[in-house]
Amino acid sequence: MRMSLEELDFRTVNELTEHFADDRANRVARNAVSALNVVEASVDRNRARTYHDTFGVSLKTAATVTGQRHSGRCWMFATLNVMRSRVLANLDVDDFEFSQNYVQFYDKLERANSRLEYVIETAHLPWNDRQVTQLMLTPLEDGGQFIFCANLLKKWGAVPKALMPDTACNKDTSQMNKLLTRLLRKDATILRDMAAKGATADELRARKQEMLPEFHKILCCCLGEPPVAFDLAIEVGEHADVDQAKVEPVLSANGGAPARILRDPHITPREFVERYVRLDLADYVELVNFPGETRPYEHAFNIRCFDPVAGGQRLRFLNMPMQYLEGSAVASLKAGVPVFVMCAVNQLLMRKDEDFSGVLALDGMDLDGTFGVDLSQDKAQMIDDRECGMTHCMVFQGVELGEDGKPRAWRVENSWGDDFGFDGYLVIDADWFRLYGGDVVVERRFVPEEVQHLWDEAPTTEVSYWDNLLAIG
Repeated sequence: MRMSLEELDFRTVNELTEHFADDRANRVARNAVSALNVVEASVDRNRARTYHDTFGVSLKTAATVTGQRHSGRCWMFATLNVMRSRVLANLDVDDFEFSQNYVQFYDKLERANSRLEYVIETAHLPWNDRQVTQLMLTPLEDGGQFIFCANLLKKWGAVPKALMPDTACNKDTSQMNKLLTRLLRKDATILRDMAAKGATADELRARKQEMLPEFHKILCCCLGEPPVAFDLAIEVGEHADVDQAKVEPVLSANGGAPARILRDPHITPREFVERYVRLDLADYVELVNFPGETRPYEHAFNIRCFDPVAGGQRLRFLNMPMQYLEGSAVASLKAGVPVFVMCAVNQLLMRKDEDFSGVLALDGMDLDGTFGVDLSQDKAQMIDDRECGMTHCMVFQGVELGEDGKPRAWRVENSWGDDFGFDGYLVIDADWFRLYGGDVVVERRFVPEEVQHLWDEAPTTEVSYWDNLLAIG
């Protein structure tokens, strides 16, 4: 029997309204927030100014700060920013940028293929089944994970940005995504109708193969045709770890020291990754910190119908106490290797504040004080009620350690351009990250042996991708 809903009491609300302004704090808060908005009225400027972009451990970073524009490709930018550190070292250069547009082309094409595969897999379920509904809600979204991009690099390779520069459709992906989504939903309907009439899995897959060229056509129109092969010509440093037979000196116009040019003719994008990125997917371990009674530590998870690259390495992460995430990240940074990281970036973010947009700290903004309302919850509670999710990907590039050797603050490379934060970088207080962070991808060699063993042997639970167990999105 359905319980009847209790009405909002008319008299009680009117009484609250009549007496709101009796409290001086209420009047001050109303005037400040209505004029400045919530964040600007709540910034604690005395505390926020104590955070600065100076770190005891700070990596050399590329000269270019990347910008994802109006898109949800932070995971792609963060992964590529981690990988370009390998290119900088291997080529002995100060700057390099991958073509994010090239990677996005194949991301969308792979997603079309895998999502139609999941449509075939679930064709026996009704339209209003929750899994089918989720598959249709955002079938070709921008969001993703480290392993999604790493799979794309391994399969399709990568190219320098100049060979496939940005277009209007990847600077703002909304219109392209809407078009691709419409086509995919139409194709899903066709496949489900065929299944309902008795078509076999082989027949459905054959029809799917006939559908994919239309997605390719749209992507070529929106993003341009990706290069299949290209002639690499790039200046490298004296200590470049490359085939020296492919390096030639070129005299400078002003009579200075000759430049060193690496020429690798008719190279494929996959060969570029193999030779100059040297990516091995087995090198990486993904650790998460999702506390809660239903989320056991030392246990691994993956997600059903979520991975976008069919045949690639599946997304999988190991749930561990926060000290293991911090320790592995610190070990990586001390060795000069950046770390992919995910967090709930919009929690206490002073994004529109001119002075402190790059600071994420628990004491940088006093919402409780402004409104006189207790908003506090622990991390497990916020994961359960979906207040805290790993919604944004960035890169740890530095850390400040306390006398006890534990992190006090992190230096973070973002992908919102160089006009945000500290010339494109954020300062994240360690306590903020312990509460609102929870996902790092590190090279295996920086993880303690007992955690490596768990990564290899821990039981893995597959869950649905709307499950709050994963706190993603």
